[in-house]
Amino acid sequence: MIGIKCFSMKENEYREYLTKRGLNFNIINNAINEVEKFEKHLIDIGKNFDSAALDDLKKYLLFLIEQGKNNPDNLLALARYFWLVKRNDFYSYFTKIVGNRDIYRSISDRLEKISGKKIREEVFQGLNEPPLGSPPESYPACTAELLKKLYNTVEPKVAQTVLTGNHHRIPESSFNEKKKRWEAANSIDEFLKGEYLMLVKELEDVMKSGRLWYEQEITPEVVEYVRADPTIQNGIRDGNKIIKSKIAYDPVKWLHETDPKMKRFYMCHCPLARNSILDGTSDNLKELCYCSAGYEKLPWDIILGEPVEVEVLESVLAGNDRCRFAITIPPHKIK
Repeated sequence: MIGIKCFSMKENEYREYLTKRGLNFNIINNAINEVEKFEKHLIDIGKNFDSAALDDLKKYLLFLIEQGKNNPDNLLALARYFWLVKRNDFYSYFTKIVGNRDIYRSISDRLEKISGKKIREEVFQGLNEPPLGSPPESYPACTAELLKKLYNTVEPKVAQTVLTGNHHRIPESSFNEKKKRWEAANSIDEFLKGEYLMLVKELEDVMKSGRLWYEQEITPEVVEYVRADPTIQNGIRDGNKIIKSKIAYDPVKWLHETDPKMKRFYMCHCPLARNSILDGTSDNLKELCYCSAGYEKLPWDIILGEPVEVEVLESVLAGNDRCRFAITIPPHKIK
C-alpha cells in the first residue's frame, strides 16, 4: 500500500498552545516529536489523523508499552494535541487511561498515612498493576484484588476513609472562587441554585465551542438533561444533607441507550472499574464508589474548612441506575 506522504500535524498551533501553558522549550519540542512519531506511524499504515480510527490509537499505545516508551510525558503530549484539534474520541480515550495508576498510588499513600507503612505494604505488595497506557479493560481485575486485600486487612470504616481521599489530587486552590461564592451566599439553597445556574450556562458555552466538558460531549439534549435535574454536579438540600448525582460519563450515549447494563456502563465514571459492568463482575468493586464519594465531598471539605461526612446512596457498580451521594453539612456550618 502506498502511504500518505504529507504531514497534517498542526505544529504551529500546538507549539503556541503549549507555550501559553508555560511549558519550556525542551518539553514543547519533545511533545511535538511524540505527535510526529504517531503521525509517521499512521502514514506507514496508509492513514493520517483524519482517517485513523480509535483502534489505531489503541494499537499504537500497546506498541509504546512493548517498546518501554509508555511514559507519562509521551501520553500527555498526545492527549493535549488531540484536545487542541478537537479529536474528541482520541482525547476521551486518554482520559480513560492516563492517571489510573496515580489513583492507586494515592490510595497507597493515604493508607500509609492512616494505618501505617506495614499495612500499606501488606495491601499493595504483589499488586499486579497494568502498565501505563493499558486499555480500560485491564484495570477491574487489579482493582478487585486491591479492594479484597484492603477490606481483609483493615476495618470497613477505615477502608472507606482511605477510599474517600482526594485521589485525583485536585489542588485546594481550584475551589477558591466557589468558596467566595459560598461565603457571599445568604443560605445553602441560594448557593446551590447559583451553582446550578452557572453549570447550565457553562454547558451551553461548551456545547457552542464544540469541545469536551471534561470527558463529556455536550449536545442540546445533554444541556436539557442537566437543566431538568438540579441534583447533578452540585446537588439540592434535604435538611442538613446535600443530595448529589453524577452526570453520565457518556451522556449522549446514555440518553439514547435502552439496555440496562449498557446504560449503567455509560453512567459510570470510574476508570478503574467501569468495564466490570460489561462482564457482570461490578458487584465485587462497588466499595470503590467511596472513592467517587470522596471526589463529590471534596468541594465541601474545602469551602467549609473541615472534612464532611459522605454516604453512597446509589451506584451503578452496585446495580443501581445512577450514582447518588449524600453529604452531611455540620450543624455549625448550616446557613
